[in-house]
This record gives sequence, C-alpha cells and structure tokens, in this order.
Amino acid sequence: MDTGTFRGIITGLLIIAFLGIVWWAYSRRRKPDFDEAAHLPFADEDEQSNRDRSASQQGSHREQAGEADSRKDRGDENA
Repeated sequence: MDTGTFRGIITGLLIIAFLGIVWWAYSRRRKPDFDEAAHLPFADEDEQSNRDRSASQQGSHREQAGEADSRKDRGDENA
C-alpha cells in the first residue's frame, strides 16, 4: 500500500465521519435539544440580576471601609 492509497482511505473515512456528524446534527430527533440550547442565554436573566446586585453591594462595602477604587486613582472618569 503506497502513500496515495493510504491518504485516499483516510480522506474517505473523514468524509464519512463528516457526513455522519451532519446527519446527526440535522436529524429531527435532535431538534428539541438544539432548540432548548438556543434559548439558554435567555434563561438566566434572574440569576444575572442577582449577581449584579451582589457585585454592587460589595463595591459599596469597600467604599464604606475607606478603600480607594483603583480606577479613580488612575483618573478613569468612566468608573
């Protein structure tokens, strides 16, 4: 078996693997799972707002404790 035949066999196997993955991804059985995954970024809105509140509370505790914000020290006006 020479190098050309070996490369041809590998190429054929990779094409078959690619077509199998495409068939799996676009099968009707997988559609509900992919639809659910597509909506995941919108599912965590309540959790994200809780994180924002806790982060802002930590910042107010630092200011009350007298710790300076390093962004203000550097002159960052967007802080």
